[in-house]
Amino acid sequence: MINFVTEVRIAARNLKRNRNRTLIGVLTIACGLIAYLLAGGFIEWIFESMRESTIRSQLGHVQIVRPGYMEKGIADPYNFLLPAKSIEFEKIKDFPEVVSVAQRLAFSGLISHGETTISFIGEGIEPDKEEVISSHIHIRSGSNVSIADQREVLLGSGLAKKLGVNPGDTVVLLVTAANGTPNAIEAKVSGAFVTAVKEFDDNALRLPIEISRKLMRVQGSTSWVLLLNDTTQTLQTVTRLRSTLPITNFEAIPWSDLADFYNKTVVLFGKQINLMRAIIAIIIVLTISNTQTMSVLERTTEIGTILATGLHRSGILRMFILEGALIGSIGGVFGIFLGFGIAEILSLIGIPMPPAPGMDTGFTAQILVTPRLAVHALVLAIATTLIASAVPAWKASRMNIVNALRCNQ
Repeated sequence: MINFVTEVRIAARNLKRNRNRTLIGVLTIACGLIAYLLAGGFIEWIFESMRESTIRSQLGHVQIVRPGYMEKGIADPYNFLLPAKSIEFEKIKDFPEVVSVAQRLAFSGLISHGETTISFIGEGIEPDKEEVISSHIHIRSGSNVSIADQREVLLGSGLAKKLGVNPGDTVVLLVTAANGTPNAIEAKVSGAFVTAVKEFDDNALRLPIEISRKLMRVQGSTSWVLLLNDTTQTLQTVTRLRSTLPITNFEAIPWSDLADFYNKTVVLFGKQINLMRAIIAIIIVLTISNTQTMSVLERTTEIGTILATGLHRSGILRMFILEGALIGSIGGVFGIFLGFGIAEILSLIGIPMPPAPGMDTGFTAQILVTPRLAVHALVLAIATTLIASAVPAWKASRMNIVNALRCNQ
């Protein structure tokens, strides 16, 4: 009985017998994986960039709200207010993974400048804490709001453009306060910001939370926003918060439950990368299947001789399967190393990208080859070569010994 190591050595020697055919198979797999890694790495970079931008410009890693706020509080936020000061808020600040906790007050109304009046969605923020949490908000002109009780407003770039205002201009905010009465204030435009979401930039503004509370005639906040050391800690922190905070008064929501645009983008790009994976798999299967079929035809007499000497048909089957697995493994490792190297070079150079739809500024992209992507590539290479080798290997193992011995006579 031949042991497994010997079978692998025999399979490797068989591959050396026709180096050109083996090389074509290895290069086909390697090139397919390079294309997969570069495309997948580009999408992974987009995912990471969009994820961090969404977290660090709008949502934070975790939001704490009153139970039912997400279902009913959007239309009636002031019946779901969190306290301005509480023991729970102080406890959260002491979590080791929490970088910052900030209160926000959501509101909406009309903003006017000159003869132009437009609806807006507003956020009352704590400027000092939001400077850390909203680090991915880019100030296009002017400056961020910086003083807690100063009447200044930071506008989304699209909203500022609609109003035709510049930093230093004065606007009027008109709202319906929590008690149902109208209220209005004048505020100076401190600047305009840009995020990765154009719809948000076209409608949003930010005020110091103390001014927002006076405007809406309320105390407290609609949400507490947490920024963590690392995004991977989100679910662990949410679990801890849900076990620590009273469920009747507080609800902890991870950013992923709030990022609808990001989630839809992941689904869309995920379908594209799955399609590409399928195309690469088909190419590898066809190429390796052809390679193995030619190998079986050329070695028909040899197969008959081996069977005649007493080797079981399962041994022939394993021999060709192992040859396919070796081609897949060598091509997979080679392709992963080359793909990773090319990705690193392209990332160092940078990939200039045009502005996204609706945006007016481009960006420089990179390629992020993650360990998960590399493992998927290696599995793709080995699995497809095994599938491609199965039919030729089965045919080789089912050969009639007498006919095989007569093949080239």
